[in-house]
Amino acid sequence: MKKFLSLVMAMAMILSLAACGGSKAPAAEAPAAETPAEAPASDAVYTGVEDGVLTVGMECAYAPYNWTQMDDSGDAVPISNVPGSYANGYDVMIAKKICEANGWKLEIVSSAWDSLCPAVQSKTMDANIAGQSMTADRMAEVDMAGPYYYATIVCVTTKDSKYASATSIADLAGGKCTSQSGTIWYDSCLPQIENTELLAPAETAPAMIMQLQTGTVDYICTDMPTAMAAVAKDDNLVILNFSGTDGDFQFASEEERAENVNIGISVLKGNTYLKDAIDSVLSQMTEDDFNALMDQAIAIQPEV
Repeated sequence: MKKFLSLVMAMAMILSLAACGGSKAPAAEAPAAETPAEAPASDAVYTGVEDGVLTVGMECAYAPYNWTQMDDSGDAVPISNVPGSYANGYDVMIAKKICEANGWKLEIVSSAWDSLCPAVQSKTMDANIAGQSMTADRMAEVDMAGPYYYATIVCVTTKDSKYASATSIADLAGGKCTSQSGTIWYDSCLPQIENTELLAPAETAPAMIMQLQTGTVDYICTDMPTAMAAVAKDDNLVILNFSGTDGDFQFASEEERAENVNIGISVLKGNTYLKDAIDSVLSQMTEDDFNALMDQAIAIQPEV
C-alpha cells in the first residue's frame, strides 16, 4: 500500500510540473529586453572625414592658388568631377600637407567661386581651399581655419598705360576697371577710386586678366599672388602696390584690413574637429614657408 501511495504521489507531482510548464508563454512571444538605442546619425558629431577622405572644393581656375592641367606632372591631383583633368597650385600643395599630417586621402572637386561656401554648408565639400579672404561676411556663413596665406591687395595695369606710374589709388581716377565677382577687390576696393568706370565683375581670375590684356579695362584689382602669377606669364603687365602708404585702399580698421588680406580655409559652421585639425598643421608653418610654397606654385603654373 505504501508503494502504491508513493507511486500515486509521484505521478501527481509529474502532472503538476507539466501543467506549470505548459502555462509558460513561448519564448518568441516574450517581451524583448530593452537595449540602449544608437544615437541617430543626425545627432552624431560631423567631421566630414569619417571616411578618411578630405573633400576639398576649389575653382581649379585661379592660378597660382589653383588651376587645371591635363596630366599629373608636378604631383598634380585628379579632379574627381572632371575625368582626365588634374588640379595643381598653392591650394593643392597646402591640401596635401594637411592630408599627409592627418592620414587622410585627398579628393579635389572643381566648383564655381559662388558655389564654394554653399557647398560646405550643404556638406557637399568638407572644406574649401580656394584663396578665400577671411572676411566677416564669409565667416558668418562658414568657419575658417588659418590664415594659410597673407595676400596684399594690389592693382595691375599694362606697361604702356597712363596709369603705369601711379603711386596711389588717387592716380587711378577716371579709368575703366574690374575685378573678380564676389571679392573684396570688386565690392570694397575699386569703388574707393574716384570717377572710375567700374565694369561688370569677371567670373574668374583668368577672365579678369584677359580683360586687361585685351584693353577692355585700364587696370584690375586683385591680390599679390594672382598679380605675380599674371606678370610672370605676361611681361607687358605691371603691378601697382600702394600698401603701407597713405594712397592705399582704406579700411575702417586694421582688423578689417587684416580680414581682407588673410586667406583662410572654409569648413562647416561648428565643425571644430576639422578646423582644429587643419589649424594644427598651419600653425607649424611660418609666413616664409607660405611665401616659399607660393613661389613654387608660381614657378610651375601653366601658360594662361
